[in-house]
Amino acid sequence: MTPRSKPRIEFVALLAACALFLSTIEYLIPKPLPFMRLGLANLPLIIALGLLSWKEYLLLALLKVLGQALISGTIFSYIFLFSLAGTTASILIMLLLYNVLKKRVSLIGISIAGAMASNIAQLLLSRYLLFGEAAKLVAPPFLIVGLVTSIILGVFAQQFIAKSRWYKGVQ
Repeated sequence: MTPRSKPRIEFVALLAACALFLSTIEYLIPKPLPFMRLGLANLPLIIALGLLSWKEYLLLALLKVLGQALISGTIFSYIFLFSLAGTTASILIMLLLYNVLKKRVSLIGISIAGAMASNIAQLLLSRYLLFGEAAKLVAPPFLIVGLVTSIILGVFAQQFIAKSRWYKGVQ
């Protein structure tokens, strides 16, 4: 372990702890379906796009998914699979957009793309694992909630990055 790697691991752990705190807050909010969430725990992931290497970013996402599953007791359920699939789809599209088109796409657009990728992955799983053809009935409200919350999270992340002294200090 190099002297530089230890603080980076601690930084990833700090961001993961923030994601888990937000996830815990989110679990207090009632959901119409077990996998329909607001995505508050994704805020540290959006903010971390400009701070972490892709390996550190993947570690952060993995810690978020595993931590959420442990906190909620869903690690051996289909909910864990939904979370893993949604987070994987989301981080891949967000990393791609941020690294390839960051000058053309704002964090709001990246947040929306990440949420839609997550929602589509989860809808596909729900189609084949839970609801069958009836998944199309769940899709509109699921996608609308994802769109609205991703816009709000993107605006918050963009404002946080623009105004935060902490962010400027760790950049």
